Amino acid sequence: MDTVVRFFQEGGSFMLPIGIVLALGLAITIERYLFLITATATNKRAFKQIEPLLAKQMFNQIIEVTEKSKAPIARVIGAGISRLSVSPRREDIEYAMEEGLMETMPRLEKRTPYLGTLANIATLLGLLGTIIGLIAAFSAVATAEPSEKASMLSQSISVAMNTTAFGLISAIPLLLFHSLLQTKTTEIIDSMEMAGVKTLNTLIAKENLAPRTRVSD
Repeated sequence: MDTVVRFFQEGGSFMLPIGIVLALGLAITIERYLFLITATATNKRAFKQIEPLLAKQMFNQIIEVTEKSKAPIARVIGAGISRLSVSPRREDIEYAMEEGLMETMPRLEKRTPYLGTLANIATLLGLLGTIIGLIAAFSAVATAEPSEKASMLSQSISVAMNTTAFGLISAIPLLLFHSLLQTKTTEIIDSMEMAGVKTLNTLIAKENLAPRTRVSD
C-alpha cells in the first residue's frame, strides 16, 4: 500500500485525471457486462417460451408474450409475427424482423465504444504528464548546482515516467474490456439473427408464409 501511495504522490497532478478515466471505464464495463449477461439470460427464457407457441401457430399468444417481455429477442420476433397478420410474404417478415433487430442493437452497443476512447485518453494523459514533468525537470536542473544535476535529472525523469506507466496500466485493461464487451454483444446479435431464421423456417414449415417472390427475367 505504501508503494502504491508513493507511486501516486510521485506521479504528479496528472495521476488524478487518469484515475478518474480508469474509474469511469470500470463503471461502464461493469454496467455493460451485467446488462449483456441479463440480456443473454432473458433472450434464452423468452425464446423457450415462444418456440412451442410458434410450433402450435398460437400467434396471438406470441404477440402477448413479446409485448410483456423485456428481452431484446422478443422485439425481433414480435415484429415479424405482427407483420404476419398484415402480409404473409417472406420478404415482409424478414424486413420486419431486421427492423426490430436494428431497433434493439443500439441498446446492446450503448456506451461500449466509450471504453476505446477512454483508453486513448488515459494513454495521452500519461504521455502529456510525462512531457510536462520532463519540462519542469529540465527547468529545475538548469538552475541547480553542477554536482546535483545528474541525481536531480534522474530522479525527476523517474517521477515523470510514473504518469506514462499509470496511463498504460489504465489503458490496457480498458481495451481488453472493450474487446470483451464487443464480442459478447456480437454473440447476442448473432443469436437473435439465428432465432429469426428459426422463426422463418418454422413459419415456412407450417405453410404460414407465401413463397419468396422471384424477379422475372
